[in-house]
Amino acid sequence: MSLTSRYIQIALSTIVMICAVSIPAHAQVSMEALPDNVAYKDFVVGPGKIDVEMSPGESRTFQLSVSNRLGFEKTFTLVEEDFKGSRDLQRPVMLLGNDRGPYSLRDSLRISTTSIDIPHGHKARISVTINVPADAQPGGMYGSVVVGTVTKPGATNNESGSVGTSPIITRIGTLFFVRIKGPIQVDGKLTAFSLAGNRTMLWNSDPVSFNLLYQNEGNVHLNPFVTIAVKNMLGSTVGSIDVEAWFAMPQSLRFREVLWNPPFLFGRYVAHAQINRGYDNLTDSADIVFWVIPWKIIVIILIILIIIIGGIRWISTRFSIVSKKRR
Repeated sequence: MSLTSRYIQIALSTIVMICAVSIPAHAQVSMEALPDNVAYKDFVVGPGKIDVEMSPGESRTFQLSVSNRLGFEKTFTLVEEDFKGSRDLQRPVMLLGNDRGPYSLRDSLRISTTSIDIPHGHKARISVTINVPADAQPGGMYGSVVVGTVTKPGATNNESGSVGTSPIITRIGTLFFVRIKGPIQVDGKLTAFSLAGNRTMLWNSDPVSFNLLYQNEGNVHLNPFVTIAVKNMLGSTVGSIDVEAWFAMPQSLRFREVLWNPPFLFGRYVAHAQINRGYDNLTDSADIVFWVIPWKIIVIILIILIIIIGGIRWISTRFSIVSKKRR
């Protein structure tokens, strides 16, 4: 063997060794059995959200899990997609498919596999690596890994044994919220606090629905949280609701409904919302005044009044008749 051939062989061996070392760190898939083998006819993807702060040029790997509880083996696909916030109160985030988002992370996501067969009753763990570009600007980057299944037309549905006539597509996504370190623009605030339907009168007290509207005009997602205290007409606190932090995407509105189940309410109440904006410990507050007059109690009171009035009239009539007889 010539010296040149020897060098080529050593170089090739080195490349193979490097690949063997680097691939498992970025392309790892493992399988394990679930604690039970019950067929729930669904699949579970977790976690639902990954929120992380990273620096330009940094790389980190995370683990996603896909649990097959369909009752039969299924092929699952995984794909990167961007998502964005919206001003549609019913759609806090919008998956963008092949479109690029305003704070795109899609090209920085690397999934260890794009397709995997998972037997029923098993969980697959799949690594996803985020490679932040070296020239990434401070602010937010947002993307998702969407796990899906497709039942093709004419294929047998293993759940029922029937033959489908149209494709059935099921998709569940894990959202990645990446905050790039550096000077960022934060601008969020509470813009509305009300009862559902902007009502001020409730005819029952189970449950009370509070509506919160948060506006984010910055370039990074925020995680506001709120406490709502309810006082009665005497000024006594009759309820306190701690609302866990929720996310609000940049340049978007985020609606949040909070349900409160008090034991009993009657009369006038004041609800005070204290919201932490999710940055610099800044807070906003708002009050609403509402009345609770349970209709069942009104009906009972009316029946009692009718009985009392009827009884008084009957007694007065009987008394009048007795008095006339005595004369």
